[in-house]
Amino acid sequence: MNDSPGWATPGSPSDGRGSDADRPAAQPSAQPAQPAQPSDPGSGSGDSKWSAAQPPAGQWSSPAAGQTPPPAVPPQQQAPGWGTQPAPGSPYQYPGGWGGPPPAAKPGVIPLRPLGLGEILDGAVGTLRGHWRSVLSVSLVVAALSQLGLLLAQRAWLAELPVADEDLTPSQAVEVMGNTALVYAVQYYLEILGLVLVTALLAPVVSRAVLGQASTVSGTLKAVRPLAPRMLALTALMLLGAIAAVLLPTLPGILAGSAVLTALGIPVGFVLLAWFYVTFVLAPPALMLERGSAVAALKRSAKLVKGSWWRICGISLLTWLIRTITAMVIVMPFAGLALFAAPEGLSGLLDGSATRSWTFLIISAIGGVIGATVTVPMQTGVTTLLYIDQRIRREALDLELARAAGMDGYATTATERPGG
Repeated sequence: MNDSPGWATPGSPSDGRGSDADRPAAQPSAQPAQPAQPSDPGSGSGDSKWSAAQPPAGQWSSPAAGQTPPPAVPPQQQAPGWGTQPAPGSPYQYPGGWGGPPPAAKPGVIPLRPLGLGEILDGAVGTLRGHWRSVLSVSLVVAALSQLGLLLAQRAWLAELPVADEDLTPSQAVEVMGNTALVYAVQYYLEILGLVLVTALLAPVVSRAVLGQASTVSGTLKAVRPLAPRMLALTALMLLGAIAAVLLPTLPGILAGSAVLTALGIPVGFVLLAWFYVTFVLAPPALMLERGSAVAALKRSAKLVKGSWWRICGISLLTWLIRTITAMVIVMPFAGLALFAAPEGLSGLLDGSATRSWTFLIISAIGGVIGATVTVPMQTGVTTLLYIDQRIRREALDLELARAAGMDGYATTATERPGG
């Protein structure tokens, strides 16, 4: 029984919808079954419709005595027999190899079937390219706010630190390490916060791109506005959970004042953080597209990720690497400009005094804003498409998406779906 709430509730394969349960039962035949012949490609029926219109295989039999056999199909239109390879360009030559199913319908940026890695990445890039006004408008605002917070943290905690060529006392060295760690922690959690917000805000855009529909900035804001309180609640829960995942393993060492015990808890905290992030990474699109509560979105994400944790983790990690490398390429020219514009130049970068310069920090922040504006939507698009892919695999969401896209005659060609 399918219990998915809210947006585009599909029929579950276990309900008999979207599977062989809605086909007529095969009638027994006295003659041996013959292989079904595809309909004439020139008859006007689409590739995704003819297979659903065929009678069951058990109804195919030889004509009875006295009946006129059907006219012969011209040789150029006959289906290839067993052991023969269809000629290139033949109507029986399907993508993915001879004898495979017809291609899935593709009203938007992805085909309506379980997705591969390349299709997920291509769909995320296609959404950014085809809906760039809505995507870049949202990501620019979030990226600017994140960089502003990071800039203030850098100025507050790094501006008064001693430079590297000064003799540091043990207490000063600990202070330098602690403040630097705080800045990196702020940067990391601001990144998580930005990813959650952009994923939630752009989920309606990605869903419309999947259906092949246009989106506007005003339409996106109109769709998001009623869910803003729940979106902020979900963001706060995910941020607190990510902080707790890192702090809890180190808390015994901190309370006991043991540096060794604290150091041993750090890798455990990173493992818990990775588990937490992947388990609940689908919560933002679940909240925006199913319109439930923040807690329901977290539960929904955990349910969809269950059994596919490593696959979702691998795709998310690969996307993060691609995004990070692309952002570094974008930021490098701004870092070079900031280096030359800083009062101390290269020496200031080496001894750490450049972090005290507003010129260096502002130019670097501008580069960070541009890099995040362009690359963050790719990661958030992948997350939303992973959510859709999991529902296609488990709940036959492709049938509901096809109906939403106006493809009333669409029927899936797959009778069995890979689990997770």
